[in-house]
Amino acid sequence: MDKDLTIRILIAKVEELDKRVRELERENTILRQENMMLKSEVSGLRSRLGSDSHNSNKPPSSDGYKKQPVKPGLPKDKSSSRGGQKGHKGHTLQQVESPDKIVSCMPGICSCGHEFKRGQLMLSEKRQVFDIPRPGLEVTEYQIFRACCPVCGQEHKGTAPEGVNAPAQYGNKVKAFAVLLNVHYKLPFKKIQLLSGDLFGYPINESTVSTAGEMCYERLEESERIIKSKIVAEKVVHADETGLRTAGKLHWLHTATTRLHTYLFIHEKREAGAIQGRNSILPDYDGWLVHDCWSSYFNLEKLKHAICGAHILRELQGLVETDGCKWAKVFKSFLLFVYMMPIEERIIRRKDIESRYDRICEIGEKSESPPVKTAGRKGRYKRTKGRNLVERLIREKDAVLAFAFNREVPFTNNLAERDIRPAKVKQKISNCFRTFKEAEIYVKIEGFISTIRKNNRHIFSALCTTFERYNFITVK
Repeated sequence: MDKDLTIRILIAKVEELDKRVRELERENTILRQENMMLKSEVSGLRSRLGSDSHNSNKPPSSDGYKKQPVKPGLPKDKSSSRGGQKGHKGHTLQQVESPDKIVSCMPGICSCGHEFKRGQLMLSEKRQVFDIPRPGLEVTEYQIFRACCPVCGQEHKGTAPEGVNAPAQYGNKVKAFAVLLNVHYKLPFKKIQLLSGDLFGYPINESTVSTAGEMCYERLEESERIIKSKIVAEKVVHADETGLRTAGKLHWLHTATTRLHTYLFIHEKREAGAIQGRNSILPDYDGWLVHDCWSSYFNLEKLKHAICGAHILRELQGLVETDGCKWAKVFKSFLLFVYMMPIEERIIRRKDIESRYDRICEIGEKSESPPVKTAGRKGRYKRTKGRNLVERLIREKDAVLAFAFNREVPFTNNLAERDIRPAKVKQKISNCFRTFKEAEIYVKIEGFISTIRKNNRHIFSALCTTFERYNFITVK
């Protein structure tokens, strides 16, 4: 009996120990998960603290006062000389054939008392000074006459040109000047009014500037349609988006741009609702689209994708600096090596390049922490920045290497980024757009001015003719 009792006691103790072991194993599993989650959180916080414009997608303006020396994002040819590079067109001031005014500088009387006559003088040299004439508005008066026919008694009256509707009004050049200052040079209405008064003695009313912007917006309808058709016809298009405060809410400025044309539009959304919406031209496009790997672009199935290499390099640099990530350092060197390689050599060595790409990604996948399920949350498992990047590199291999084997595809998406940067400057000055209509006016005119500049046209002249219902885009 004592033996049976002892056995039962031992069995109870074993069961209790087994239960305790299972509880400890469960607790250990939870603690491991929490530890991995905390490590991931610490790594993320460390990454955020060490992030700036050179190792992340943050803009340079976020670097604060402790800005690092500017370094090129991509390596440059060391053999290139300083100053203007080969093929660069200079803009040095040159003398003109017919100056507006000539001032003769005659020699004085000789020490012997001889006074030189006109026939004894010969031109030694010319020096020209380029200066601004005193600003002023040119006032044109239209005198409208009327007469009564002496035969039949019918009265006739002359008509003023189209657009001359008031006893006193500003002309198209003043309107174009106001629009240029407000949109492209980012001056607020009040500053334009002050500048106009200081230069011309006529302070332009704020409502006049606003009305000029609305008129320009309406008369650019056909120009924008042509710009969109030109972009869709190109082999390579760059796309990007950025946040823009409008009507008290966050909206998104989208761009589709090429070497010669810029199209901008504003939308409430950033994702597919905007990219595939009625204002977007990308659903009809079937060429190469260069972008920053925003997931919504991959829903466009007609076109071919190319990912910006500069963004990948910055993410890799961030992993190297914050986590000491070895695979990221190797991949960065590999990507720069391919970038510097001539296109002909890349095509010949395509299999080797793709094979090395796969090997580095395989190493990165093994070295990065696996996804962690967050307790009490649904959806995707939590991933580190390194895990996210390596999975993206594996998934979008063809888009990452598009530049390597296609001569027309560039390495970066800098073209699109340059075209949306002016909007950020505008926002810093004005803080936001009060209405959605104001934002639409701004982006349409800014896109048109960007197109003018890309085509090396005179911006002020093109805006003036736009108010007259034509410009270099609409005129064939």
